Amino acid sequence: MNRREAEEYLYCAMSIGEQLLVSGAEVGRVEDTIRRICLAYGAERADVFSITSSIVTTIYGTDFGVCTQTRRVSGMVNDLDRVDQLNQLSREICQEKPTHEEIKEKLIQIQNRPHYSFGMQLLIYALVSGSFSVFFGGDWKDMAASAIIGVLLKFIEAFVKKGSVNSLITALICSTVGGFLANLAVYSGIGDHADLISIGNIMLLIPGIAFTNSLRDMFSGDTITGLIRFMESILLALVIALGFTFAGFILG
Repeated sequence: MNRREAEEYLYCAMSIGEQLLVSGAEVGRVEDTIRRICLAYGAERADVFSITSSIVTTIYGTDFGVCTQTRRVSGMVNDLDRVDQLNQLSREICQEKPTHEEIKEKLIQIQNRPHYSFGMQLLIYALVSGSFSVFFGGDWKDMAASAIIGVLLKFIEAFVKKGSVNSLITALICSTVGGFLANLAVYSGIGDHADLISIGNIMLLIPGIAFTNSLRDMFSGDTITGLIRFMESILLALVIALGFTFAGFILG
């Protein structure tokens, strides 16, 4: 394998690692996937370092020398189905060793796979909000109010994200609006308990997967990444709490 081919395969491995990281995979999985793919194509050594916002990989081989690529990673969307498909693709690559053109085509297919429709997402937001409201002690009026607000929050989230707004700002806007609507629902007689309505909406915003991954990263030895994700999760949770508190203070 010459140097140009090594650069191409390294680029494909980095693309798979980037998509794994963006989709919510832990750092250990990302680094191991890139390393295995590089070794499968003849690299004698592959050193991979990844945090939540960057991936750096250096490979060495007698035929092509030393190759290094860096990838800046931005944006996080929890998509466990994509993580599963990328894992399967990496296994196929290590076993069958397809060309870099074939790898790129399969990556495009994974990226372009059908997602949940917007209508289905609205239904999911309504079910999650209403279910958690009842779970924590709300009555049927609280459930209905929380479900309606959950649908409205999805519309607001979709609108705000079109402007490429920071995730913290998005969470602050959604939590403030959610708290305002929960209190408004009680004042207008649609719901009975503002706190139980709000708790259903909070579950839509809380960074549960990110927090879990941060602990898993730290227990796996990836302390830097674990601490970064932990602080991001805590900061996001504080912003969400601030938004709901601010809304209650305005109407209180």
